[in-house]
Amino acid sequence: MATFLYKLGRLAFRRRHFAALIWVALLTLAGVGAASAPVAGSSSFSIPGTEAQKAFDLLESRFPGMSADGATARVVFKAPAGEKMADKGNKATVEQAVKVLGTGSEVTSVTDPFKAHAVSKDGTVAYASVKYDVSGMELKDASKDALKAAAEDARHSGLTVEVGGDALQATPETGSSEVIGIAIAAVVLVITFGSLIAAGLPLLTALVGVGIGVSTITALASVLDLGSTTSTLAMMIGLAVGIDYALFIVSRYRAELAEGREREEAAGRAVGTAGSAVVFAGLTVVIALVGLSVVNIPMLTKMGVAAAGTVAIAVLIALTMIPALLGYAGRRVQPAGKKSRLLGGGRAAKKAGKPNMGTRWASFVVRRPLAVLLLGVVGLGAAAVPAASLQLGLPDDGSQPTSTTQRRAYDLLSEGFGPGFNGPLMVVVDAKASDAPKTAFSTVHDEIADLKGVVSVSPAAPNKAGDTAMITVIPDSKPSSVTTEDLVHTIRGAGGDIKAETDATVLVTGSTAMNIDFSQKLNDALIPYLALVVGLAFLLLIVVFRSILVPLKAALGFLLSVMAALGAVVAVFQWGWLSGLMGVEETGPIMSMMPIFMVGVVFGLAMDYEVFLVTRMREAFVHGEKPGQAIVTGFKHGARVVTAAAVIMIAVFSGFIGSSESMIKMIGFGLAIAVFFDAFVVRMALVPAVLALLGKRAWWLPKWLDRVLPNVDVEGEGLRALDEKAREGDDDRKLVGV
Repeated sequence: MATFLYKLGRLAFRRRHFAALIWVALLTLAGVGAASAPVAGSSSFSIPGTEAQKAFDLLESRFPGMSADGATARVVFKAPAGEKMADKGNKATVEQAVKVLGTGSEVTSVTDPFKAHAVSKDGTVAYASVKYDVSGMELKDASKDALKAAAEDARHSGLTVEVGGDALQATPETGSSEVIGIAIAAVVLVITFGSLIAAGLPLLTALVGVGIGVSTITALASVLDLGSTTSTLAMMIGLAVGIDYALFIVSRYRAELAEGREREEAAGRAVGTAGSAVVFAGLTVVIALVGLSVVNIPMLTKMGVAAAGTVAIAVLIALTMIPALLGYAGRRVQPAGKKSRLLGGGRAAKKAGKPNMGTRWASFVVRRPLAVLLLGVVGLGAAAVPAASLQLGLPDDGSQPTSTTQRRAYDLLSEGFGPGFNGPLMVVVDAKASDAPKTAFSTVHDEIADLKGVVSVSPAAPNKAGDTAMITVIPDSKPSSVTTEDLVHTIRGAGGDIKAETDATVLVTGSTAMNIDFSQKLNDALIPYLALVVGLAFLLLIVVFRSILVPLKAALGFLLSVMAALGAVVAVFQWGWLSGLMGVEETGPIMSMMPIFMVGVVFGLAMDYEVFLVTRMREAFVHGEKPGQAIVTGFKHGARVVTAAAVIMIAVFSGFIGSSESMIKMIGFGLAIAVFFDAFVVRMALVPAVLALLGKRAWWLPKWLDRVLPNVDVEGEGLRALDEKAREGDDDRKLVGV
């Protein structure tokens, strides 16, 4: 592989105009596609194989025209202090609002609070339910404006009016902190390279890669049913790995220049060596992201595949566009150890022979491996302790900032009708096989009404055929509570006895039940997913490192870092530690997809540092250095770059903590802290400590396996063979000349 990539790097350097033109053309094509694509609707949320999804599908087939996936809004009214909603003026205001809301072209129904008994017991809070025939993301701006205008008109009369539901669903905003993250990345690159040109190359290529990836996702969003979170995730990961991969190759290019090679040769060797590490690091990320499909949740699969595509683009750009741009940059990219005139006048960065910080740190770890290992493991173990109290759920309006009308509507409904009112359960009774459907409906109603934790149960509402009915159940606890989850399981458990008695099937659905089933499905898939991703990556790393123990150590180190990161997420978002600093207004359960998502993404990203750092050690070892010295050599050449890459990745991920979307905020924090733990504790401390303790055994591989495995030549042995042939050719020419 090294030889092939070496030739590719030289070709891109020589044919720089052609290489750059291809990427500019792809960026333009993707941009035009995104600009001309129809506006995408909301990504459909389905969980195949779950009871909640079966009930949802049954409702669509038995209640045609009800628009089960249509947007909804709850316009919540609260009377001024000392007044009631039934007072003449307040009632007239509500009735006028209901009348106005009903005139919308996309509105299918509006309920009058006074006719639908939607007034609180104390008479101070009421709500009108608005149903639309399209989803929240498909609603026309005119419909949203009409909803806002109706609420605003009612406010003028003195009522407190807020709007909940998904009708006013907005695209998440990441805020200025994302730009700050990119700015920090730029500063780190300038410090690392001592050159504005060299620092700008990784940023430029990363932005091109993300531009192509996100524009392609936008162009295909309507066709493939992709949500806004998909492009945000692709941007987050694409920026981080795009900068890192380009950083690895530019750094190796400068190192090759420092050894006296010509620029084209240096570009070829940089792509042949560091590029090999980039290819395998990218493969681990792609495996981890595509592996999310084993969960069998379409939304998660699409997010993973889209992000994996962006990573693949980042790899290709690093291998082809970076050497092309290095050709354009020419002598403005200095050899390693030198700075540009603007940042230091081309002086040597340090005294000759003085070891750098990476060398000094690695030498210390090699001398005290056991102490470093124990300290690192204990520290990560302590950080992982909060993960033991992990509670999973999905965000709802209760997790929104208090500045939003959705959150204020949520709070008003909780105040007037109880916390469970924001998470009603929809019980679907399928009595098609029953001889007495009405009796079955009545039996289900009475059974549920007698259950503990139920506040109210609506009368059964049958369809036109009379073989299926809907029953709304209001719990006495909030949607994300364990008590509500227990109630869902209790109702489903009672369904078995009801079926035996009446031949009617009882199914529980609704947003709360969907969230519960979603969390359970993710929990069930975590172990198989972990086994698949870690297993495939383990095999891949065996091929790369030609060792059994090094990949095993990499996997175990990853588990430590991801558990510590989960512990930090629980401490901030569930326990509330530093919540003010992170902008977390409401603590609660951790997003259901967080554990499996972190396992996938963090594993892939962690292997970036593992591959780049340890391949340098492997390269030194196979070229004759002793195990301890090979560790020091690997850190001498790789520690500075890996440190810079980690800081950049942390900065990029941290930028998404400023998002208005709680899911994006949590993902940004979780990935940032995971990269910190993995890069600076696992890869920089535990990896050299374990390798120092293992010595030559770290690179042991059974002879039979060595013969079977393909030789991918990440260390660049093929390039050394090319050098030897070139020298032999020179000697032959000299002899002929003699």
